[in-house]
Amino acid sequence: MKTTLVARLGLVMAAAALLAACGGRPDAPPEREVSLSGPVVEQRWNLLLVGTDERLSLPEPAWFRIHENGRVSGSDGCNEMNGRVRLGESHRIEFSEIATTRRACPQGEDAARVTGMLETAYRYLIDHDRLVFFGPDQRVLGGWRKAN
Repeated sequence: MKTTLVARLGLVMAAAALLAACGGRPDAPPEREVSLSGPVVEQRWNLLLVGTDERLSLPEPAWFRIHENGRVSGSDGCNEMNGRVRLGESHRIEFSEIATTRRACPQGEDAARVTGMLETAYRYLIDHDRLVFFGPDQRVLGGWRKAN
């Protein structure tokens, strides 16, 4: 009887130790506090051109807004989109983690070009109320106009 009680007590202690070891998760690293500022931040930008002269006919206006916390939101003309953005020196810009809803849209290929422009953007230039994105090869990707 004493042996059974000792065996059960040992089993309970082993189970408790196992649960304690498995129950805790390491804390995820805290997300870095980001605070962006500048003329592109907290401003709605509406699509003007793809490339240097191509206008797209989309069901809804394509637009985006860069938020102070490093998030970007908007529409590719068919679907809502969200992601992250980093701004650097010399007008460097990098969009990442862009996700869109998946609504059926007859102009889906054109909408994908809008998203692709953001994903490819490397630098930007602001001229009055216009924002122009350039790729890593300095090619013009497209232009946006400041919304009033």
